[in-house]
Amino acid sequence: MQCDMAGLEEYERYLEDEEDQLDNIPRFHPTFKSPLEPQHYQFINSERDLTLPLTKHKNVQPIYESPEEEISLRKYLGASVNLISLITENLLCHPFLVLRRQSQVHHTSRKYHIVPLTLVPVIVHLHQRQGVTTLWKGIGSILLVRGMTLAVEDVISKFTPWPNISLATIVPFYSASLVETVQSDIASEKPGIFDVFREGASRLLSWSVPQKGRMLPIWALVGPSISLGISKYICQLFVRGISTRIMCRRVTFFEEKRGARTRDFAAQSQVIEVYSTMISLMTTEIIFYPFETILHRIQLQGTRTIIDNLDSGYSVVPILTSYEGVIDCYRQTIATEGVAGLYKGFGAMLLQFAAHVAVIKLGKWIITQISEVMSNKPPPKVAEFYNLDAKTSGGSVSMSRSISGISSLSDEIS
Repeated sequence: MQCDMAGLEEYERYLEDEEDQLDNIPRFHPTFKSPLEPQHYQFINSERDLTLPLTKHKNVQPIYESPEEEISLRKYLGASVNLISLITENLLCHPFLVLRRQSQVHHTSRKYHIVPLTLVPVIVHLHQRQGVTTLWKGIGSILLVRGMTLAVEDVISKFTPWPNISLATIVPFYSASLVETVQSDIASEKPGIFDVFREGASRLLSWSVPQKGRMLPIWALVGPSISLGISKYICQLFVRGISTRIMCRRVTFFEEKRGARTRDFAAQSQVIEVYSTMISLMTTEIIFYPFETILHRIQLQGTRTIIDNLDSGYSVVPILTSYEGVIDCYRQTIATEGVAGLYKGFGAMLLQFAAHVAVIKLGKWIITQISEVMSNKPPPKVAEFYNLDAKTSGGSVSMSRSISGISSLSDEIS
């Protein structure tokens, strides 16, 4: 019995010791405090280095600060693509235009060059014999005639909705430019810069009487030239409208499928305009290629032009024809050369379009890369990190900044 009482006393003493230890443990008493009441924090010391290293920011921000600046930048990019397309069409594709026209007017050629591969050895032979500049002949006269065409169309468009009737006054100068484009450099004198105006003016003054024996009068060339120009103009408008609508619907479909629509409608419309213009140009040139072949042949007749022989690329050949007009030229071409004779030099046009598309794609890629570089920078401010320093000798806890101020933008670009 005494043993049982001793055990009970030891158990009660054990419970009392447990309660004393639990009372010494601090307990959390939830109390409501006003947010305006000053907060008191207790900092603890740590022997570990709690410095937070500042790394380069991966999520960069655009350099523009507002959507308007973003739209303005993309608008400039669209204008740059338009400029590249214009330069490519008027300058970089000129060598293929020379090959195309020389093939069209060579009525006795054995090779038709309907596919681009047959032109590769000819180009190599021309460069070996006449130099690199042989395919750039007549580029000055072409640019002058195009500038004159734009000026005349601008004046005529103020009085009539059909600006292409300006071709009536441009036809003589266009014919003179055609001669400079197709004539051989080694068998003809190099023309001066303004010879195209002199030759065109002389043909314009002799409106009804040709200057030379077999040369057709200008009035016989004006009708076919205006008809071809207006037909191309209407076809381009039609194809451009259809292609623009198709591309707009395609873009809208993908945006709805993605669940987000772009805010930059101006830049998007510029890109669509570039591609729709290119599609309309290609379609029009393919459809009216036979008519252009006939028109070039009757415009060159009687000019005593000597061209490069594109059958080999080594020799030259004179152009001697006796067409009485457009219908007679068409009949003789079909009778002697067949239907394929109307498509001579078609491979050069395919090379021209391929080069045009490639340059635009390359230019767009370069501009996109430049815009991505220009539109990225780190955040303008950097968060401030702190070190928990050791307790000072006075027993207080001090908190020191490890980084202060605003970071430099140029040094933090990732």
